[in-house]
Amino acid sequence: MKKLVLLLVLFSQVSFAQQVNQCGILIPPPSLINNFISVYEAGGYVRRILDSINWKENFTLMEQNGINNAYATIIRNRRVIIYDNRFLTALDQYSRTNWASVSVLAHEIGHHYENHLFTGTGSTPAKELEADYFSGYALAKIDASLAEATAALERIAPIQGNSSHPGRAARVDAIRRGWYYAKGINPSSTSTVRPPVPQPQQNPPPPANDADWIHLALYGNKEMTVYLSDDGRNYSPVQLNTRQPFVFKYEIYNYGFIRLVNSSRATTYKLMHGKDYSIIWNRKTNNWTVVEVP
Repeated sequence: MKKLVLLLVLFSQVSFAQQVNQCGILIPPPSLINNFISVYEAGGYVRRILDSINWKENFTLMEQNGINNAYATIIRNRRVIIYDNRFLTALDQYSRTNWASVSVLAHEIGHHYENHLFTGTGSTPAKELEADYFSGYALAKIDASLAEATAALERIAPIQGNSSHPGRAARVDAIRRGWYYAKGINPSSTSTVRPPVPQPQQNPPPPANDADWIHLALYGNKEMTVYLSDDGRNYSPVQLNTRQPFVFKYEIYNYGFIRLVNSSRATTYKLMHGKDYSIIWNRKTNNWTVVEVP
């Protein structure tokens, strides 16, 4: 990720606008300095946000460098926020404020707060605007200025929207409305201030017969680490064991990918929502394989 010569840094700054990660934001030029320190620093910001809105944390933070992203997801029936600390550092430096990375974390907290991952519809413009509103609301509560709250998306949100993410103007407006509401300000614009951020409902794990979820079981081994991906490019490790089948859902599409080895050369299997799969030992190939359960 690092560019060690100025020419490559300049080239990256010119061409990065064409690179959009799976959460619909432009990837900033890579940083030569890593100032955003690990899951502990991220955890400090998260606790400040949650304390400011009097909400108990119901998710886990996971650090994964190299994914150029931060996103909310469900792993083993547990809510998770996964982030790349080098990506957040580059975002802060590109936006010229440390609040940019905090606003991205707040946005992902908003997805969990609003229970977006349990609807089974993946990312939608409406969900993203709710998470943006939450981000503005949360940053106002921890004393970020309006300019600091909007710094990240004003620089890295694509101008044009798509089927899963709205365009830059709408997203920045949602952050502003959340910030104004938290400060008790009614802005003199055509935008309507949204009602207070609601308290979330606690969702139980999905039922065993929920067709929107994928069931993955391991046979012939006590435990195994596999690698899952929404987009076929960025993979996250997941620990499996024979005592508990792994129930999960891909949030971007109704399918995703699994590798049994963390390597681009490894066999990649496509998993579909509503299907059951098993990982078994294949004596013919002398290797592990993924098979669909009829």
